[in-house]
Amino acid sequence: MRTFGLVGYPLGHSFSKKYFTAKFAREGITDAAYELFPLENISQFPDLIEKQPDLRGLNVTIPYKQQVIPYLDGLDPAAQRIGAVNVIKIAGNGRKTGYNSDYFGFKTTLESWLQKYYAQEMPNLRALILGTGGASKAVRVALEDMGIAHTCVSRRRGENAISYGDLTEKSLAANRLVINTTPLGMYPGTGVLPPLPYEWLTPGHLLYDLIYNPEETAFLKRGAAQGAKTFGGLPMLHAQAEKSWEIWNG
Repeated sequence: MRTFGLVGYPLGHSFSKKYFTAKFAREGITDAAYELFPLENISQFPDLIEKQPDLRGLNVTIPYKQQVIPYLDGLDPAAQRIGAVNVIKIAGNGRKTGYNSDYFGFKTTLESWLQKYYAQEMPNLRALILGTGGASKAVRVALEDMGIAHTCVSRRRGENAISYGDLTEKSLAANRLVINTTPLGMYPGTGVLPPLPYEWLTPGHLLYDLIYNPEETAFLKRGAAQGAKTFGGLPMLHAQAEKSWEIWNG
């Protein structure tokens, strides 16, 4: 039985096993199973690989999208460029290659959403990316490839990011696309949200949250209350999951 799964910690929020189990049943795939592998520390990764000889592929989630890279034997060029991995293909000889399907899932869903509402204005969009972790890296590269200028926002000002305290009404007005790549608001902490000045959001803003559990986060609810258009992470989850399956079986 080929085994696939998800590594990260914690994994109580994840829909991945449910998604792939349903996919296997729907498509008559009888030689595969998908499991959750919560690792309290990435140093447990080699032990997992040793104890699961039937593993053929893994998804990687918070907080290990960057930490897992030293444990791999190689990187796909796109994952190398992004600097983060959320898919691992394990060959029959045990070789572990890292890929990034977050890029694909985010880019395809964002393009579809923007074409629906803002096709004419896409060249003039500027974006704020909330967070600087592994998912943020994939989002940044996707926006670069789409020609959308962007600024990262973090709790603390850094070399490549401004802080939430640096935001002004003028800067928020200039950046109408706001993308949450942080885990703030993810189940079970559904009442938490990024410390954005929500009172400055308008009906001209677009809020995209990578979180899919819950489907409508507190971040999206606050944006909708200001009239902003909102987009949750479930379509991205589905798109990147299908890309994962393509990578594992390619």
